[in-house]
Amino acid sequence: MITDPTLARIGQAVELHHGQGEREAARHSFAQIWEEIGGEQGDPLHICVLAHSMADVQDDVHQELIWDQRALAAADLITDDRAAQAGVTLSVAGLYPSLHLNLAECYRKLGDLDRAREHLQQARAGIGALGDDEYGQLIRGGLDRLAQELT
Repeated sequence: MITDPTLARIGQAVELHHGQGEREAARHSFAQIWEEIGGEQGDPLHICVLAHSMADVQDDVHQELIWDQRALAAADLITDDRAAQAGVTLSVAGLYPSLHLNLAECYRKLGDLDRAREHLQQARAGIGALGDDEYGQLIRGGLDRLAQELT
């Protein structure tokens, strides 16, 4: 269970987007939280989760890519202890398949299929860190779909 108040607020904004279809409201909430955490100077866990979510509400693929790159860079600075302290049950290694999947999708949209395939390969390399739960199945399904599009 998430115990970190910032992550809980990010989760509420994600629910605005995915659960209620309020994309613009979610983007506004993410931007406000981004300011509050100090942007790229903030806690890497907050940056990673927020940037990963913010990418999903971008209208421009170039902006989406920037947010996805921020999320990946921040993930490299997170420890499993920090994630557990915040109530995140997924290991840090479990974040990478989704992060690379999103980057691969951005590069596919931009027509850079070589980079898309590189990130798809990196996502697949880390798939063992995912459980056989709803989240793991979601990411695996996304990877399979993207692999079909890239062939």
